Amino acid sequence: MEWFIAPEYWFARQVIERGVAAIYVIAFVAAARQFRALLGEHGMTPVPSYLARRPFRLSPSLFHLYYSDRFFASVAWSGALVSAALAGGVADLLPLWAAMGGWLLVWALYLSIVNVGQVWYSFGWESLLLEAGFLAVFLGNDRVAPPVLVVWLARWLVFRVEFGAGLIKLRGDRCWRDLTCLFYHHETQPMPGPLSWFFHHLPRPLHRIEVAANHFAQLVVPFGLFAPQPVASVAAAIVIVTQLWLVLSGNFAWLNWLTIVLAWSAVSNSTVAKMLPIPDAPEFPASLLWFTVLVFVFAGGTVALSYLPVRNMLSSHQRMNQSYNPFHLINTFGAFGSIDRTRYEVVVEGTSDPELTAHTRWREYEFKGKPGDPQRLPRQWAPYHLRLDWLMWFAAHSPTYARPWFGPFLERLLRNDRATLRLLGRNPFPDAPPRFVRARLYEYRFTTVHEWRETRAWWVRSVVGDYVPPISPGRASLARRT
Repeated sequence: MEWFIAPEYWFARQVIERGVAAIYVIAFVAAARQFRALLGEHGMTPVPSYLARRPFRLSPSLFHLYYSDRFFASVAWSGALVSAALAGGVADLLPLWAAMGGWLLVWALYLSIVNVGQVWYSFGWESLLLEAGFLAVFLGNDRVAPPVLVVWLARWLVFRVEFGAGLIKLRGDRCWRDLTCLFYHHETQPMPGPLSWFFHHLPRPLHRIEVAANHFAQLVVPFGLFAPQPVASVAAAIVIVTQLWLVLSGNFAWLNWLTIVLAWSAVSNSTVAKMLPIPDAPEFPASLLWFTVLVFVFAGGTVALSYLPVRNMLSSHQRMNQSYNPFHLINTFGAFGSIDRTRYEVVVEGTSDPELTAHTRWREYEFKGKPGDPQRLPRQWAPYHLRLDWLMWFAAHSPTYARPWFGPFLERLLRNDRATLRLLGRNPFPDAPPRFVRARLYEYRFTTVHEWRETRAWWVRSVVGDYVPPISPGRASLARRT
């Protein structure tokens, strides 16, 4: 069965497996460091309360068997440890069945977290990571040649990510069709990076070229992934360069990096060898029958489960991100079907004054990633994911969306909850909790080049109104935005 194996993609398998494993390390570490305030027993949206109303069949997870904060931490750190071993190449030293078991374990542990993660884990890149991790189970290790079917299925995953994102844009906001979306996007995206200000100030004709190039990269290039070499490698290179451009322009967790890693499925050994000194692929024994059978079952299942994502892509009512089964396998992807023209931010403040007067001094909480102090240059956090910061962007658009967790967040600030304060960049009340906290809605925009030269500020902001009026302990309910 010579057609079944693809030794020409041995180096691609190395990149995919180690890259996906490295991203799993980041995802597990982020979960371990952030879950207690978000999802813990005393968190904003506690896992035990969620499990009480969500059956196992809808959200399969180890935590249905048992939950404690200590057990969650053990799951997250264990996942990080196993993922780190896979990223280091341990899988190639193990028997094939053990390597597959390692990948299956990582996938199951992260699935257990995502399926109890509620709104904090509602992003498309969670499903993408789970799908990539499950695919890696069937890529094999150095005991077998890369199965050609799985190599092609990795390309199919990249195709769905890219083509789905391209279609959602083409069908969505008019600015994608008139090539003006990037007049606004760098300024209004969820979490700008350190270069976003500079991207925003590129000449407008260049912004139009960016949008046109994006359409080409997402609507045309993905078909080249299935072409013969060297066309497939060229298509992969375009995907990689496009994703690196997105990495430079903002913070999108591991979405871009994972797409880059998976795009290597279309890059052959001979293509890489023309540019980089890479080791020769090992001599592979004949493929094992049981492994071949499992690969065929996986491929057949992928084809069957692809029906709904394909129907979604072809639909005029295309959904942006969608999982069709509780295992997050063979999903629909998309991004930024609509673009905001104005940026709003929720700014949280507190005061130690025992009574509120016209002279009350309010001090601002600083977040790690989201815009706050106009003088602070946005930082690069991706591929690490700051979950609270991302949801604060959604909260600025919809108080109703934030209602389940924003009130509990303010309650924790009123008692200087240690786990919650770890999610923030600066706590203005290190010695004692504030007497009152409030949230205000601001409109933000990037400074012009002239304003930056005058003030060295990256943002200009103006108050829109109260988001949550001043509240004291025991009164942290989410008020309607005024």
